[in-house]
Amino acid sequence: MNRSSDLPACCTPLGCDWPLPIALPGSVWRSTAFDPAQLTPDDFTRSGLHLPASIQRSVAKRQAEFLAGRLCARDAVLHLDGTRATPAIGEDRAPVWPRHISGAITHSQGRAAALVALKSDWSGLGIDLENRLSLDRAQRLAKEILTPDELQRMAAGPVEDQALVVTLTFSIKESLFKALYPLVHKRFYFEHAEVLSWSKDGQVRLRLLTDLSEEWHQGKELAGQFALMDEQLLSAVAIKASAAR
Repeated sequence: MNRSSDLPACCTPLGCDWPLPIALPGSVWRSTAFDPAQLTPDDFTRSGLHLPASIQRSVAKRQAEFLAGRLCARDAVLHLDGTRATPAIGEDRAPVWPRHISGAITHSQGRAAALVALKSDWSGLGIDLENRLSLDRAQRLAKEILTPDELQRMAAGPVEDQALVVTLTFSIKESLFKALYPLVHKRFYFEHAEVLSWSKDGQVRLRLLTDLSEEWHQGKELAGQFALMDEQLLSAVAIKASAAR
């Protein structure tokens, strides 16, 4: 890891070590830790990044996570194929990537990351970082996040896994949305997909419970993956270009 000359003091040097169990050939990963307390008013200008009006009105935490995420995204895109671009915010609040690039950004509790690839390799990418829920909070939120079948499967498993199951289900469905939304241009929610299975080695199997497009229809299954990082969980869903045709 090296500190770039345009990297602000609120961000650590960008990391490139792949954190998940299954590599995605042709993709580029970047991550950083950030501290909102060290953010200064001119960090965006020094970093050569535009500060959108909606972010200007935000608190320091939101500004710092936006800055950190965009710095990861810009560096990842540059290392992917030399493209110099930073994703803007679209009208739907999603990042706007160069037309030939798929990408995703995530941030949570002082960490930010971006994953990018050429659309000719990966047509959809989704990543999500979440704080691990306590057992008490997971049990209270379970009915809002899990489908009835998912609740049954969780109840049949060990109680000590329930916090992980709810955290994972929330996160992997966020990653699924990020991966599919650019392909279907249609919003969907927790009840529109289910986790069929997951394993401690970080592999997840998902199934759609609604029709999003001709290709992405009810019953379509997808693979995902996750990794535990201290008190956080990182998940990812990646769609090969051939799978979206």
